[in-house]
Amino acid sequence: QVQFVESGGGLVQPGGSLRLSCATSGFNFMWHDMAWYRQAPGNQRELVARVDSSGNTHYGDSVKGRFTISRDNNKKMVYLQMNSLKPEDTGVYYCTSMNAQYSWGQGTQVTVSS
Repeated sequence: QVQFVESGGGLVQPGGSLRLSCATSGFNFMWHDMAWYRQAPGNQRELVARVDSSGNTHYGDSVKGRFTISRDNNKKMVYLQMNSLKPEDTGVYYCTSMNAQYSWGQGTQVTVSS
């Protein structure tokens, strides 16, 4: 059974930082390209960042230079370091595989507000 368990979200002031974690299970993690998505209220889910099986990364324009995605193949974990957070980064953050259509996890809420 494939599972994604996101954690690390919370309430942070603008300019602050958070580190999100995603624990995965049920598939051959090391061969999958992984991604973080986010969904703000009233908006569609959008791609934030992805890391391929070789460790190459890609970022959405709105987070480039502020967010860093990484992976640990031994632990089957994906991380998202978020710095210089802005109110527009608010939303529920999800991780998933880019190589298969698995069900989404519960996500982790990130709220950036003063």
